[in-house]
Amino acid sequence: MDRLTTTPAGVALCALADLPDPGARNFVLEMRAGRFHGFVVRRGETVAGFVDQCPHMGLPLAQKLDDYLTGDGSLIACSWHGALFRPEDGHCVGGPCTGLTLRSWPVEVRNGIVRTAAPAAAEDENGPGG
Repeated sequence: MDRLTTTPAGVALCALADLPDPGARNFVLEMRAGRFHGFVVRRGETVAGFVDQCPHMGLPLAQKLDDYLTGDGSLIACSWHGALFRPEDGHCVGGPCTGLTLRSWPVEVRNGIVRTAAPAAAEDENGPGG
């Protein structure tokens, strides 16, 4: 089965209250065309979603389920080679892929539920900087 990098809009993922603050959670969506692996990061009332694939080697970031953040919750960390990413935009600020960016996964909070969203008009199909 193929590994997908996009999802349809409107898929309910979880209640915002079910995400730790700060915190992150993995989601795998099984679709007819393949399987999507992504994760959502919460900081306050804000959530950001990313495809679960480090730009350095293409591996998923977490070796342990939902373990995407540094100990203090301030950055996303790749557990394989130590790359560090800003949770607000996925930009790598340290490690082997400095300057690259995680692929964005559009998500939103509506009525207290985290859902997949339509891609932002400014992003092309390859994501930011793609």
